[in-house]
Amino acid sequence: KTAGYSKATLYVYFKNKEEIIAALVMESMKKLYIYIADSLEQYTTTRKRYEHICQGLVNYQKEFPFYFEMALDRIEIQTKNPDSLMEETENWKTGEKINEKLKVFLQEGINAGELRADIEIIPTIFAFWGMLSGLIQIAVKKEAYIKETIGLTQDKFLEYGFEMLYQSITNKKGD
Repeated sequence: KTAGYSKATLYVYFKNKEEIIAALVMESMKKLYIYIADSLEQYTTTRKRYEHICQGLVNYQKEFPFYFEMALDRIEIQTKNPDSLMEETENWKTGEKINEKLKVFLQEGINAGELRADIEIIPTIFAFWGMLSGLIQIAVKKEAYIKETIGLTQDKFLEYGFEMLYQSITNKKGD
């Protein structure tokens, strides 16, 4: 409606609903990659980089709530399937690029002695995706409840949750 086109016009550019969704997910993954990459390039300490990843995710959710939800949705991994959409393959590749950035971040933190050496990097990345995105979603969807029951603003709740997660992998408590 906002663009001034009918639904039928979309199908001039897309074959079906799946292609539309795949294109939207592709766009969201690219935006998410930019947020993560920017967060990692701005700082050198593990702590500051972590804080900026968290803040980048919060900003991404605020700016693109629909994309935030889409980025958390299922990503097709059957990239060699001839029936896979080009966008699905791109989504998978972009997700892998994000994970690679996070892998380097964690490994550099371990090498610097700022993160525990015993963490398994790939499971940690997946666990953090779930925990960080879950914290952000709860903070957004349950903001009034959190304020009323525990007396924390959305920002303070996120700060507390992000700190708990960081402390779970840091080598220096209280860093």
